[in-house]
Amino acid sequence: MSILVHRTSHKLLGFLGILLVVVLVVSAGLGRFPIAPPEVVRLFWIRLSGAPLPKALEQASLVVFRIRLPRLVGATLVGSALAASGAAYQGLFQNPLVSPDVLGVSAGAAFGAVLSLFLGLHPMALLLVSFSFGLATALLVGLLARKVGQNSNLALVLSGIMVGSLLSSATSLLKLLADPTNVLPALTYWLMGGLSAIKEPQLVIAGPFILAALALLFALRWRINLLTMGEEEARTLGAQVPLSRTFIILAATLATSASVAISGPIGWVGLVIPHFARMLAGSDYRVLLPASMLMGASFLILVDDFSRLLAASEIPIGILTSFVGVPVFLMLIRRRGAR
Repeated sequence: MSILVHRTSHKLLGFLGILLVVVLVVSAGLGRFPIAPPEVVRLFWIRLSGAPLPKALEQASLVVFRIRLPRLVGATLVGSALAASGAAYQGLFQNPLVSPDVLGVSAGAAFGAVLSLFLGLHPMALLLVSFSFGLATALLVGLLARKVGQNSNLALVLSGIMVGSLLSSATSLLKLLADPTNVLPALTYWLMGGLSAIKEPQLVIAGPFILAALALLFALRWRINLLTMGEEEARTLGAQVPLSRTFIILAATLATSASVAISGPIGWVGLVIPHFARMLAGSDYRVLLPASMLMGASFLILVDDFSRLLAASEIPIGILTSFVGVPVFLMLIRRRGAR
């Protein structure tokens, strides 16, 4: 029976991996300058093999590798990070309605970015400040939760809500004080979330942090399985609960903070995708976590395609994810109420 389940999970992950590759290839050809999927595959083969590029493909190569590929890589990283963080938090807090911004990390990173835009800092400085504020917020929430002492999970959630609310108010204050002609539109647009600003320099800085966080979550996926049983059961099975919880929170926080720093706050991905993955993969985090990563990447790439192509001007991706997230959230609340 276990061998059959093992093979089934491998087939599922293989299917999701192939689906992600197909989505990447098709999306690389979508846009104002359409490129057929076979031509996209040919361009990648030429780039990987080192073969000379035909003159007829020079413009297509420029569009794919200089304009679209950084955005696709960014969508893959951000989608994987948000979905994996959401799945990890839901298992850790034993609550299916928890999302990656539960500890106020998204609010902290957003405040850092808005502060950078308000002060007119360089875009790379914005990335670093946003990332630093996200991590600092998680540290502050952790320190406040330790002061409470009892029921550490509840203390973390309440501290995250409190600090996140405070930082959201600070962000609103900066919007109120910003120049309504030049600065305020930039603040408002960034807070809607989007991938249009992702270029190679942003990926070089944020990419390693996201990959390291995802690798750590992947390595700890069996410990998340233990923690979903409750602290007492996990201790009985030999898990070091405080240490495991600390590393899981650190990895999820790192992934969320780095993602928000390069894309702005994109809601609902970390809440919705783990539930879709759970429908296919079950509750075993050895399969659920990688399934969430692959589905999150494919989902965000597809939503970004719609944001680029639905209208003449690009629609902020955070608006589109809400159209998916809100109905699913209401459905989850209804199910929990029925239970």
